Amino acid sequence: MKIILKEDIHGLGYKDDVVEVKDGYGRNYLIPQGKAVIANASALKQLAENQRQRAHKLAQLKADAEAAAAALEGVALTIGAKAAANGTIFGSVNNIQIAEALEKLGHNVDRKLIVLKEAVKELGSYTAKINFHKEVSVEIPFEVVAE
Repeated sequence: MKIILKEDIHGLGYKDDVVEVKDGYGRNYLIPQGKAVIANASALKQLAENQRQRAHKLAQLKADAEAAAAALEGVALTIGAKAAANGTIFGSVNNIQIAEALEKLGHNVDRKLIVLKEAVKELGSYTAKINFHKEVSVEIPFEVVAE
């Protein structure tokens, strides 16, 4: 019996895979549990349409991410922080301050997308990586100066 999986099933396949199973396993377990549907012509046609729409949506998300990354190319930030005489910051600079500095420049970036390689606890120059998409990221240089 050929079925289309509606979710990932360990040892059998992933969501939207067309797999061959024994009749009893498909009819008595997978289909009643809502984990699969019979792979007839209409179900296969609907699966192809869903995959086409999903591919189009993913391509649009990637294009939006590339546009956002291109807008941030060449941007350099300066972040002010209270610091001691030896250059140590009181507290630290994190992704929230970087997102706020980008917003002041007119770039609305979600703070959860910003990744710092290390904790910023001293004055100096650093880079922050912004991951817009799994394949699209941009590095933003920023400098921490004393207020």
